Amino acid sequence: MCLNTGHPCCCLTEGNPCEPCRMTAKETESEGVPIPSNISSAINTFEHDPPIASITEGKERRRNWGWVVSGIICVNVLMLGCALSSGMADDNIKIKTSDLQIYLIILLLLTTIWMIYYSIFTLRNDNAVVYQDAHAGPVWLRGAMVLFGLLSIIMDIFKIASYVGYLHCDSGVKVAFPVVQLVFLVVQTYFFWIHSKDCMQIQKNITRCGLMLTLSTNLVVWMTAVTEESVHQTIIPDDKSNYTKLTGRNLYIQKAGYGDSKCKCSHSSCSIFKEAYYYLYPFNIEYSLFASAMAYVMWKNVGRVADDHAHHDLKFRVRDSFIGPVLGVLLAIAGLATFIVYEMTIIKGEEEKTDHVVMMHFIMNIVIVTTMSIACMIGSAVYRLDQRDLNSDKNPTRSLDVGLLVGASLGQIVINYFTIVAMIATKVKGTLNKLNLAWAFLMVIELGLQNFFIIEGLHREPFHEAPPVTVLSNPYVLQLGKELSISSLDDSDMEKKPSPELTESSLHSHTDGHQSGLSWKRRVLKDVCAFLVMGNIILWIMPAFGARPQFDHDTESEFYNFKTWAAVVNVGLPFGIFYRMHSVASLFEVFMMS
Repeated sequence: MCLNTGHPCCCLTEGNPCEPCRMTAKETESEGVPIPSNISSAINTFEHDPPIASITEGKERRRNWGWVVSGIICVNVLMLGCALSSGMADDNIKIKTSDLQIYLIILLLLTTIWMIYYSIFTLRNDNAVVYQDAHAGPVWLRGAMVLFGLLSIIMDIFKIASYVGYLHCDSGVKVAFPVVQLVFLVVQTYFFWIHSKDCMQIQKNITRCGLMLTLSTNLVVWMTAVTEESVHQTIIPDDKSNYTKLTGRNLYIQKAGYGDSKCKCSHSSCSIFKEAYYYLYPFNIEYSLFASAMAYVMWKNVGRVADDHAHHDLKFRVRDSFIGPVLGVLLAIAGLATFIVYEMTIIKGEEEKTDHVVMMHFIMNIVIVTTMSIACMIGSAVYRLDQRDLNSDKNPTRSLDVGLLVGASLGQIVINYFTIVAMIATKVKGTLNKLNLAWAFLMVIELGLQNFFIIEGLHREPFHEAPPVTVLSNPYVLQLGKELSISSLDDSDMEKKPSPELTESSLHSHTDGHQSGLSWKRRVLKDVCAFLVMGNIILWIMPAFGARPQFDHDTESEFYNFKTWAAVVNVGLPFGIFYRMHSVASLFEVFMMS
């Protein structure tokens, strides 16, 4: 029903008059012709109702308000934490470790209270979480977070056992901090294991602010740990005439006791606990970054209506690949063996063997990045032959993965380019400089190829199994066969009729051929992913547990000046370490979708 005959529709019946109807009604009223009451009420109701656009704008303003406030909280927490942690790193600035730890204790307590409140609130309100993002918080990522969380808890236990020995002469804050952090780790690990997929629909602004507080707290903890680790690795010796002969790790293990030289530990196990928790720092650093990434995905998912149909049931089967895991394990074992030899020699301070172990370390790394680059090129070539569609659905997890991959790789790329410039400027003199230049150049290539391979894989639709052939069980086909057999009286026609058994056989053979055509691509992609996973693990282990050829080989520190070179390495290397562990998670995702 419509007033305007030139624009026939059912707008008035539906109670939503169109623009031609409203114009016709106004013209009719001006001419003095009465309008039916039901039509007039529909038009008046529409004109007095608030426009849909204004309602949408109001919702958008409320949503933007939550985003802005949560962003302000994150920025302020991070900036204050950055100021305190950087001030603590400089001996000339009068900011004590206890000052930073008081700030961290406050953040950890607030975040822990909020996570407990969120868990209780969602448990009591069934409508709080109606949708879940199937892509967020995959089980392998949560499993890695649980593993790193357990190791971080062990690190805090060792810290407590060590710091208790200094209570008689030092601040009790230094014992309170690992205790509070231990409770925080337990609550947060449970929180992300249960709620990492949530798309919160109630109290959205409070949830956004709480998640930004969680994200910024983990980043401040990460920043503090990275700063301490960097300072420990680059302690300048008392003899300032030679900045390149560093024994940062040994000096740290000797001086790591909280308390000055006058404060002695009250029990004999302090040094054992110090050395133990020193080697657990990398796991705590990675845990904080994983938690930050998961908090960001939850923040993006607040109020989101997730697409349930976008989820694919992916199964992990070890038998799907063989060559890649075997070669990857062999490569990792070789890299681990050379790393242990390198570390033991550097820690013992055997200067006459330093050049030999540094050369061995360079050669091993060149072999690793070269083979990984070849694997990435093979995988990228398979993508060119692949006919899978690209997945363009909105996916905060995938967007974050891509952003972190590209952003984190920049840290290692910056170090490599500084090395390339230093080597070329010094005319690449000596075998060590040539190997260092080759390593830096190949590392840049490997990072680019791996980023391309992972990003391309994350944007591909998963492989789908071919559906089973159901020609014989189709009732329409069977009915058609019966009608043909009844109506066909000529034997010649019967001979010309295709047999159902032959049809089924031919279709099966076609399907098998199609599956076998896909299977080799899938096996190659899985082998490539498995090999790259092992390569990234060994490239994570080396720098995370103390390998610093950037300081053990003195060309860059002499060319740039030690303080400048130390700043470049201390800023870029933590991102490079995180890149390797994040690549492992992303490659596992690509492996599952292949």
